[in-house]
Amino acid sequence: MSIIVFGSINIDLVVTAPRLPVAGETLTGEEFFKIPGGKGANQAVALARLGIPTHMVGRVGANSFGAELVQHLQDTGVKTQNIFADENVSSGVAIITVDHHGENHIIVIPGANGHVNQEDVGRLSQLLPTAKALLLQLEIPITAVVAAAKAAHNANIPVILDPAPAQSDLPAELYPLVDIITPNEVEAGQLVGFPVDGEEAAAKAAEVLLQRGVKSAIVKLGAKGSICATPEETFFVPAFPVDAVDTVAAGDAFNGGLAAALYHGLSLRQAVVWGTAAGALAATTLGAQTSLPDKFTFDAFLKERGVTNN
Repeated sequence: MSIIVFGSINIDLVVTAPRLPVAGETLTGEEFFKIPGGKGANQAVALARLGIPTHMVGRVGANSFGAELVQHLQDTGVKTQNIFADENVSSGVAIITVDHHGENHIIVIPGANGHVNQEDVGRLSQLLPTAKALLLQLEIPITAVVAAAKAAHNANIPVILDPAPAQSDLPAELYPLVDIITPNEVEAGQLVGFPVDGEEAAAKAAEVLLQRGVKSAIVKLGAKGSICATPEETFFVPAFPVDAVDTVAAGDAFNGGLAAALYHGLSLRQAVVWGTAAGALAATTLGAQTSLPDKFTFDAFLKERGVTNN
């Protein structure tokens, strides 16, 4: 059994600076890094590093960036047989600026990710008979996201949706296909149409998402923790305090930790704790995939904080 990740594969071009620039301003940066990224690939690597058999389904350009991205996924243990190299477009690229407080600005150029279509959903569908979950995000066309969710739903495979980048107009038909949705505060606010700025607003937003048809809604509040709502209960999971260096991919690490726990048969509450721990660890290291914890580091982190991993 394995977990399928269907989504974006990018190369991240990262620059560090003392602070983020304002409109029209030129700043002198400090360091430059080229790091594999993309929310889909990040979540696949997050799972593989935690020891979970993981298939990545998506597209790259048939260029040097594309070959580099696929090779990196293979090196981290992700199964890449269902990644298509598109000769008609470049690989996806993300331009990222990170300041001394770990905050970031990101511009994403979709490239091959913007061409993901029903052919890719077909490749995904062939993997569903041996899948335990499907992870989705919104850096590929929404039509492909909905089609993938339908395929998994029809096969009785749980669907975990990270609704990022934030959108206010998700198709109504998508919500009932989703088992777990995991927006952060900004994304939740975009989805429900009111500000989400704390536990009370997060709980209200989660309730709105349940009413739209999702089975469980987890609203991530960053350093404040997470609110999780199901039809049976609503509960709060506090954050793990860490010295944040870079919040890039912390949300992807959260979904990887969450799905890894569910793969092992843990409860939803335990899975949110795992997701919170993985996200906290990712925030302590610069970069996207380079920040995702391996199983040894993750297990040690849980043990140090008195969290059982069974």
